[in-house]
Amino acid sequence: MNRRLPAEWEPQDGVLLAWPHADSDWRDNLPEIVPAFVRMVAAISQFERLVIVAPEIAPVREQLHAAGIDTARVALFPMATNDTWTRDFGPITVLEAQGPVLLDFGFNAWGLKFAADRDNQVTTNLTRLGAFGQCARRVPGLILEGGSIESDGAGTILTTASCLLSPNRNPHLNRQEIERALTSLLGASRLLWLENGYLAGDDTDSHIDTLARFCAEDTIAYVRCEDPADEHFTALAAMEAELRSFRTLAGRPYRLISLPWPTACHGDDGHRLPATYANFLVINNAVLAPTYSIPQDAAALAALAQAFPNREVIPIDCRPFIAQHGSLHCLTMQIPQGVLP
Repeated sequence: MNRRLPAEWEPQDGVLLAWPHADSDWRDNLPEIVPAFVRMVAAISQFERLVIVAPEIAPVREQLHAAGIDTARVALFPMATNDTWTRDFGPITVLEAQGPVLLDFGFNAWGLKFAADRDNQVTTNLTRLGAFGQCARRVPGLILEGGSIESDGAGTILTTASCLLSPNRNPHLNRQEIERALTSLLGASRLLWLENGYLAGDDTDSHIDTLARFCAEDTIAYVRCEDPADEHFTALAAMEAELRSFRTLAGRPYRLISLPWPTACHGDDGHRLPATYANFLVINNAVLAPTYSIPQDAAALAALAQAFPNREVIPIDCRPFIAQHGSLHCLTMQIPQGVLP
């Protein structure tokens, strides 16, 4: 099939973000979250462009300018949004012979958990406004979030059964039908399904980008819990066993790089927040790595440097982000080369 879903480490034009605002779940956290977004933009803009949507773009431009960010590298589009998790409502871009194609899957806020009417229109609206140049846009008619799939760029998709088989996503399709649809739409030859693994405080029904990530065609970084007293220990041990049983397309075991298990982070009301080092973002020549101001940060940065030896690893403080149950990768969607005008 002359179609494929590129790996995240392939060349990119930019990164899509949705800005936090007062009519979102960030309304009570704006003094903390806006500077965190500015720091993220500053890091990304050193390597590539950004596309940012916001209900009002003038304040965003002022905030970026005040931080010394070159706003010529940032395209701002006025647009209503429910929230900021562009990984899951932004376009999933496949590469075909005629060029990149934007797949605009449906987004229903992780199985109808929250409002998503405005977020679900972002890709449509950005296409209409010319943000993606002349790229074709297709609507597959399926519910699918970008955080639920990992591509090695060579035909393998890694995912979790608990997410893709959630009854509130595509209840009209069984496992085999979902697999056939996705392999066709994404130009893949196979799906590797993880049956185990979860993250407390996560709203996504175990998105793969919180648990295990491709770093090369033969390499997977994954979260590993070594504390038998931790509630995740059994499930993550079972997940690790599954990863060890997987084989590359060449029939060899994957090179597995374990990421440390973070000290539990809690919200103001005491509930556990979904801190994970798997939620990193790969961009041109760099990896943005989530940190949480805890002792395991240094080991996580070292592990990601091992996984991506030819890229700069840049720590990003994600403690403000996990207050709303997501992290760095959840907030971003890479835009492959050839999409932006």
